[in-house]
Amino acid sequence: MMQAPPSRQAAVIAVVDDDESVRTALESLLRASGYRVRSYSSALGLLACGGFEQAHCLVSDVQMPGMDGLQLHERLAAMGLRIPVIFITAYPEAVPRTAAGVPAAVAWLPKPFEAGRLLACIEAALRQRH
Repeated sequence: MMQAPPSRQAAVIAVVDDDESVRTALESLLRASGYRVRSYSSALGLLACGGFEQAHCLVSDVQMPGMDGLQLHERLAAMGLRIPVIFITAYPEAVPRTAAGVPAAVAWLPKPFEAGRLLACIEAALRQRH
């Protein structure tokens, strides 16, 4: 029997972006929309802090120093975590060739993107996970 997706108040969204202004804007949007948010300035920061296992969805930048968003996704999968991922990128021209190798990605959003589009993708990710 499938579980219902978590309510917005119960859903934890992890945000990983090395750009502080983007990260802050995403945090504000998601909190204002009723989600619980955990944000990280890097993929390695997320892995070091722990607690990410409780995330219902991951919103991750693709290009980051140290470990990029795709490598983070691979690391989480290798750990047995199947967290739906929404990738955001300032380099949309690279998406078609990159997206083919990441079947678990819910969406690829080019920066800048509309808030409503991100929220719709998160709702789809939450439905997908449960």
